[in-house]
Amino acid sequence: MDNLGISLVTIVIIAANVIMSFKGFDDRGFFEKYKFNVGSIKRGEQIRMLSSGFLHADLTHLLFNMFTLYFFADAVIMRLGSFNFIVIYFASLVFGNLLSLYFHKDEYWYSAIGASGAVTGVLYAAILLRPDMSLYMYFIPIPIPGYVFGIGYLLYSIYGMKNRIGNIGHDAHFGGAIGGYVVTLIMMPSLFTTNLGYVGLLAIPIVILFVLYKTGKLK
Repeated sequence: MDNLGISLVTIVIIAANVIMSFKGFDDRGFFEKYKFNVGSIKRGEQIRMLSSGFLHADLTHLLFNMFTLYFFADAVIMRLGSFNFIVIYFASLVFGNLLSLYFHKDEYWYSAIGASGAVTGVLYAAILLRPDMSLYMYFIPIPIPGYVFGIGYLLYSIYGMKNRIGNIGHDAHFGGAIGGYVVTLIMMPSLFTTNLGYVGLLAIPIVILFVLYKTGKLK
């Protein structure tokens, strides 16, 4: 997609992720205290719902999330403003962790970290606001329409959730995308008029997840 530059609020969020992640790299006690953990959250440590989103497993994990945030954040900020971007970022982070908590509510040992839920929410918000954007993937030589990427990514997340593929929080990614989608539509309801077709297309994976869950086919 086009590089729209980088805003101060994006720099601050990236800096917060870098500072907390590096602290977690060097201090295992700090990492364990603030990571997402179902048992700890159920015992009342709700701060983990937010703090876990600023911790990362390693430098590669951190760089991937911050690189993605860098490319999509200002597309949201330019349309909705810095304050609304912050709301979308944190709402997506919380939505992602809430969905993880729901699907793993009986797995008291389940833990997770990373800004992926928040970043996926920002990505989905950006696609909703600019569905005509083109994304370039290094392994695909042609541009991919943003809405196609968004739908495909969430369908893969459903597949990953169902089959528990890799050490990846697919449910947090999906929950983050729902957060970005819902909050963006609340902030800009005119999208139901200007981009109704794309609003409907981007809702397809969310509907599929709901149907799979209600029919007991998600697990």
